[in-house]
Amino acid sequence: MFNYRIDREVELKVLETGDAEELFLLTDANRRCLRQWMPWIDGTQTVEDTRAFIEHARQRWARGEGITAGILADGSLCGVIDHHGLSTLNRSAAIGYWLAESHQGRGIMTRACRGMVDYAFRSLGLYRIEIRAGVDNRRSRAVPERLGFTLEGVARGAQRLYGVYIDLAVYSMLATEWPPCGPAVAEAGGPA
Repeated sequence: MFNYRIDREVELKVLETGDAEELFLLTDANRRCLRQWMPWIDGTQTVEDTRAFIEHARQRWARGEGITAGILADGSLCGVIDHHGLSTLNRSAAIGYWLAESHQGRGIMTRACRGMVDYAFRSLGLYRIEIRAGVDNRRSRAVPERLGFTLEGVARGAQRLYGVYIDLAVYSMLATEWPPCGPAVAEAGGPA
């Protein structure tokens, strides 16, 4: 099992099917704010939809294709973060995330993201992490900016969001640039 304690308040844990109801209720309660940036929200209408998402995420994890974790703050589920697009050949992955509106503005997502980046470089031996966010999604973009990611540019029309194509800001971090890691991690080799 993947459990990763970030600090006294924040912890990441692999989602289990038993989390489906709690995650669905959290998603449903945040539907309005999530719909602004998340193209999957309209397809999540029941606990079963959430259970299917968790099962799919667990299968991806079992195949070594990335981790999808619940973000817990003081023991309560408040969001989701994942590694996706994992390439063992290129030693790279992307990170995606969302956080309940009630937990925003407390640094929780920045800490969770820092933990996922650190895990990717230290434990998975990755070399590159990418984060993409809607160019107008200031809150989401602030996370990689606070963590020192490099803004590489804008991927035009890169995400279809309810029939409209939006531009995504593309950020990256290399293992050699990650302060807690440095050059030794970049030479460690690929993930197992």
